[in-house]
Amino acid sequence: MISLTYDLHIHSCLSPCGDDDMTPANIAGMAAVKGLDVIALTDHNSCRNCPAVMAAAREYGVLAIPGMEINTSEEVHAVCLFYTLEAAMDFDGYVYDKLVKFPNDEGIFGRQQVYDEMDRVQASEPNLLINSTDISFDSLWELTRSFNGIMFPAHIDKNANSLLSNLGFIPPDSRFTSAELANMKNLHKLKKENPYLQHCKIITNSDAHYLEHIHEPDWTIQVYEKSIQGVLDALAGRCL
Repeated sequence: MISLTYDLHIHSCLSPCGDDDMTPANIAGMAAVKGLDVIALTDHNSCRNCPAVMAAAREYGVLAIPGMEINTSEEVHAVCLFYTLEAAMDFDGYVYDKLVKFPNDEGIFGRQQVYDEMDRVQASEPNLLINSTDISFDSLWELTRSFNGIMFPAHIDKNANSLLSNLGFIPPDSRFTSAELANMKNLHKLKKENPYLQHCKIITNSDAHYLEHIHEPDWTIQVYEKSIQGVLDALAGRCL
């Protein structure tokens, strides 16, 4: 087993709340400067900047995982990560069809820009990506799995758009094997109040919308190899 420093929840400038400096090359470069081994791009309800981030990360020797932060019908945020870019892009198309369509007002929410591997703007998404989708949290584990991916609830200790804040509990028939905390100081209390978490791998990510907020190499994950499969297998509990 080897230890990898990680940050598996990062937004690019495709997310309307993402800073314009969060371009694919800048994200990959900052991850390299900070000494991260593995990152994941997880824009709101979209994977369309994943190809560019993965290409840029390869140039810096950083492993990049394609992903998405999905907003369910209950307004619960969850991170979906995929074993292949092709699977992520297929999932992107499925989710976009389920997105509640509402025009983006760039003056209020910010721009939503798609980049290529040379950090050139290719398109601007006209529909607001932070809206909810017509996908329930209960169905998300199996749905993501059907697209060759895994999911975990995002920032469950936050007071908004989290599994615990919006549903008030962890559904007893949940199947996720990892969960994300914004602050690890909340871990003991949350495990005591939610026994389901006793059996989960608990991770913490930056949820960065600005370059400076990308995590320092303070957190590690144990994997059997430095690869997308190695990281996702560890999160899915298949690393032993």
